[in-house]
Amino acid sequence: MAINKDKIDDAALALLYLTLHDGDRAWKGFDWDVLGRLHAKGMIGDPVRKVKSVVFTQEGLERAKKLFKELFGE
Repeated sequence: MAINKDKIDDAALALLYLTLHDGDRAWKGFDWDVLGRLHAKGMIGDPVRKVKSVVFTQEGLERAKKLFKELFGE
């Protein structure tokens, strides 16, 4: 089966929003390849750090909020 990585990235970005804390941080409990792609797309800061969370970019935070509502809102 072919996998649409953009859809995976969107779902992961929306789920990162679920763990939002301190204004613009989210727990980084996702596959490193997905986090790397989100970083390359400018949605999050560099995930390769010792801290257990990533920082959303402004664009990433806005997109994550929108996707979270679209995918999981009632």
